[in-house]
Amino acid sequence: MYVDGQWTGEDLSQFEVINPATKQVLGNVPNGGKEEAKQAVDAAHSAFESWSKLPAQERSRLLAEWHRLIGENKEEIGKIMTLEQGKPLQEAIGEVGYANGFILWYAEEAKRIYGETIPASHTHKRIFVQKQPVGVVAAITPWNFPAAMITRKVGPALAAGCTVVVKPAEETPLTALKLAELADEAGIPPGVVNIITGNPQAIGETWLQDNRIRKITFTGSTEVGKQLMKGAAYTVKKVSLELGGHAPFIIMEDADLDKAVEQLIGSKFRNSGQTCICTNRVYVQASILETFSEKFKAAVSQLQTGGGLEEGVDLGPLINEGARFHDDTSHFFRRDFCFQK
Repeated sequence: MYVDGQWTGEDLSQFEVINPATKQVLGNVPNGGKEEAKQAVDAAHSAFESWSKLPAQERSRLLAEWHRLIGENKEEIGKIMTLEQGKPLQEAIGEVGYANGFILWYAEEAKRIYGETIPASHTHKRIFVQKQPVGVVAAITPWNFPAAMITRKVGPALAAGCTVVVKPAEETPLTALKLAELADEAGIPPGVVNIITGNPQAIGETWLQDNRIRKITFTGSTEVGKQLMKGAAYTVKKVSLELGGHAPFIIMEDADLDKAVEQLIGSKFRNSGQTCICTNRVYVQASILETFSEKFKAAVSQLQTGGGLEEGVDLGPLINEGARFHDDTSHFFRRDFCFQK
């Protein structure tokens, strides 16, 4: 764990991080709980006073330096991600670039937090809006995009002058810890970024009950999102939730079928189908069903499965057995998945 600029948790019980491709243990990380969650908030709350007062240009400079270091280490971060999450190496490196784009974007936006002036109703009044950071932000992130979902939350928070406490998914903590290492190297002050690994319920409940946390940002299941929204209400925290999606793929008879196949493959099999915007049902107009089905089956048959570090692999492993929905893919070709005008 990374708290207040220090690597901590060696004295705690540990949990294993497993390579989903080989089932081998990659390493062990601290199994933090309520006390560690509180310590992270202590650090973030203490750092908030100085970080929020830091000139925007300086916050921007530090974010830009973090961006530079992530870019220089993208292959290493990608390999860590592949080992703990399973996605093919090139896809993982691509995610690092995507994740790093958020840091660069918000490094620039830090300099553009403009206020407003508003016409007043009386000549002796002036009305203006000054934007201020909300305070400590708690970010809870998923395993399917272990870099991008952190930078997309932490980047804007730091740019605005907030400090953060981050709880990465238990399956993929190593990517988060590497990002924290690079943030430290970039010169981001102690307490501004804190990473807690461990018991999600204990950590989440502690943060929900702590009035010093003024915002919760979460990407994950709708069920957990509802629980966080309910818990945040007691201390009236701001909430940003990115929850489960429903993504139909619709193919009409005037479509370019080869392009439709290509796009469906990209949507359905990206990250082995483990994204919130993956296609989960396909509607094909009846007049082109047979033609499209044959093209699609032929394309699927060309996909290569295997460990994410293997050359030429398109589909890595599922993150764990719990991610398996079922083995029957025949639902892609059933006639009840078509419609007619």
